[in-house]
Amino acid sequence: MAFAATVLTLYPEMFPGPLGVSLAGRALREGLWSLDAVQIRDFATDRHRSVDDTPAGGGAGMVMRTDVLAAALDSVAAPEFGPAPVLAMTPRGAPLTQARVRELAAGPGVTIVCGRFEGIDERFFEGRAVEPVSIGDYILSGGEMAALTLLDACIRLIPGVMGAPSSGMDESFETGLLEYPQYTRPVEWEGRTIPEVLRSGDHARIEAWRRQMAETDTRLRRPDLWERHEGARVQPPSGARRRKQDEDQ
Repeated sequence: MAFAATVLTLYPEMFPGPLGVSLAGRALREGLWSLDAVQIRDFATDRHRSVDDTPAGGGAGMVMRTDVLAAALDSVAAPEFGPAPVLAMTPRGAPLTQARVRELAAGPGVTIVCGRFEGIDERFFEGRAVEPVSIGDYILSGGEMAALTLLDACIRLIPGVMGAPSSGMDESFETGLLEYPQYTRPVEWEGRTIPEVLRSGDHARIEAWRRQMAETDTRLRRPDLWERHEGARVQPPSGARRRKQDEDQ
């Protein structure tokens, strides 16, 4: 069954957007994934089609109404797709990781709620099984760009979308490290040459160099990733940890 993406948004015209071109667009036309953009405003109940209201307790801006969002979400429940997760794009959510992307891409699809204004009434998360997700520590005008980012990350991992099945295995974050530097022709450009090791044909040396560069760049550019990677490396296997705990007791 194709990966089914449903997006709840106030701006359905933003979809598929960039997902309609390149590899994702071709995969969409070939039926490897599907997209349904649902207008949240269609589920408003007043003559003004209101989807937001003033914040309880006062404050600036407006808040998306939980009754309208819940009605929109309930309308797209699709049991035939199985337990597809429902995500809401919000800066208050858990950071999106490559591991989570792989989980989503391996599933039947995803429903994404795009927030706007000051945020979403918290009761929406309490009343429905909705996972808050963030794509970074910054603020966007709405969840649509974040939804496009999440979908692009998932779609490229669907079998048949990328040319070679192994294309995504050596990329940044797949092993807990940033990817090693990449080079291609010309061999020399403005006095800068491709490192000799990459031209040596010695695959063992090349692999060792790439590993070293990935570790060095991660340590310098993303010390947070490096700290987690190092912590994972020094942890003994779970069985060994249990034996050590038993010995200490």
